[in-house]
Amino acid sequence: MRKILVTSALPYANGPIHLGHMVEYIQTDIWVRFQKLIGNDCVYVCGDDAHGTPIMLSAEKEGINPEQLIAEMKKSHEQDFANFYIDFDYFYTTHSPENRNFVETIYQRLCDNNDIVKRTIEQAYDSEKNMFLPDRFIKGECPRCGAKDQYGDSCENCGATYSPMELKNPVSVISGTKPVTKKSEHFFFRLEKYADVLRDWVNTGHVQPEVAHKLNEWFANELRDWDISRDAPYFGFEIPNAPGKYFYVWLDAPVGYMASFKKLCSECSNLNFDEYWNVDSNTELYHFLGKDIIYFHALFWPAVLTSAGYRKPTNIFVHGFLTINGQKMSKSRGTFINARDYLQYLDPEYLRYYFAAKLNSSIDDVDLNFDDFMNRVNSDLVGKVVNIASRCAGFINKDFGNKLATSLEAESLFESFINAGNNIAKLYDSREYNHAMREIMLLADKTNQYIDENKPWSLVKQKGQHQKVQEVCSMGINLFRILMIYLKPILPKTTQSVEEFLNVSPMAWQDIKQPLLDHTINKFKPLMQRVEKDKIEKII
Repeated sequence: MRKILVTSALPYANGPIHLGHMVEYIQTDIWVRFQKLIGNDCVYVCGDDAHGTPIMLSAEKEGINPEQLIAEMKKSHEQDFANFYIDFDYFYTTHSPENRNFVETIYQRLCDNNDIVKRTIEQAYDSEKNMFLPDRFIKGECPRCGAKDQYGDSCENCGATYSPMELKNPVSVISGTKPVTKKSEHFFFRLEKYADVLRDWVNTGHVQPEVAHKLNEWFANELRDWDISRDAPYFGFEIPNAPGKYFYVWLDAPVGYMASFKKLCSECSNLNFDEYWNVDSNTELYHFLGKDIIYFHALFWPAVLTSAGYRKPTNIFVHGFLTINGQKMSKSRGTFINARDYLQYLDPEYLRYYFAAKLNSSIDDVDLNFDDFMNRVNSDLVGKVVNIASRCAGFINKDFGNKLATSLEAESLFESFINAGNNIAKLYDSREYNHAMREIMLLADKTNQYIDENKPWSLVKQKGQHQKVQEVCSMGINLFRILMIYLKPILPKTTQSVEEFLNVSPMAWQDIKQPLLDHTINKFKPLMQRVEKDKIEKII
């Protein structure tokens, strides 16, 4: 049994969850549910990223304090995640005593290792608002590729990182004025010191090949020291013995993974924090995240962990962005869709399945094409999978007192479904969900073909074929059960309904080997409705 700790990138507590976020949380949740389904000890923690200037400014705009804002947003986030069946073992916040303790401990260890240097720098300053501007509150043209409307820390077009004042034609997002420069003393982490450690870690299988390729481009130049401090006013943790200086949100955000797990450990006696985070840990640690935050998670984070004496991640699993109907999400085009808006009209399991049918282990973008979405859900889930149960259950319920046959009508077919499980498991484990869904739907096709060939609706009218009808329909239901076990990480809610219909306890992966024979099932109830075009139009 593997011991695994899994995290997703922390959602920022400054706005609601949207469908772009859900790509990551659904991808992670599927992987975690699969690991638990096959019997591994897998823990999934997350939490809100609750610090930074945007939080402070949003709270100010709403006339509330930041603590109230992040508490309300946490409640909203947790509700959205629960409605999409994202099953965290613990969901916390970076604004916690545990996180403060870890950040201060790590900072002190960095200081003890001479990895923190002080330097007076010139920063962008908004004279109208009387505050230094965070990188994301300055926009301009990328100094490398010239792309317009880029933030002050990195370019979404070419991936370049830079300081805000390197932008061409910069403006303050807050006031719209041109920033001026002002001097301030800041604290820097000596990232270049860990270049060799990072280069070795990156190129020994801890990131995807395309991610390693991108990181090696950065290694070609000297890694810049990382500014880990921000000036007041700022919502976050104040740096010890440095009045008016705060830890940069990107220092304490990944530390939030540790804090969330520590909080869980305090409530679960069977979990030991040190077993998972000590430098010599034998457990596995995985971070799921988007390609826009590779730099922070694959360079800064492992370097800080190394300096502070903690273990590095086993692997970082990076995914692409979400596009809708081939376009970048846009409010003006009606394609910037919040999770709550989707949930008003459509079943969350439709989206879980659709993302699974599109996701693989690459960092390619995922496109939500609504015509394809409707056709795929209606064809695969409703037309192929759920249809199997509805085709067979009626005969068992009506003609055989809800009782399944005492033997398998087609043992070799049943065995082929069991044997397919090894490959499907490997595809789940390697995050090749789209290939796994393809394999499962091929099995669904075989099941429907089996039913079509045996025609229980015709057999039931023929004299002497009564037992054959029971055997064929029982076989169909047993194959349906295997399909639903394979789909359980994707469709947790529907699987619960199937378990109730089949009159069985929660199904595990190994249950595929044991058919339901001479077993009483319950009356079949519709499991899933077709996607209707008007529901999609209402969302958009």
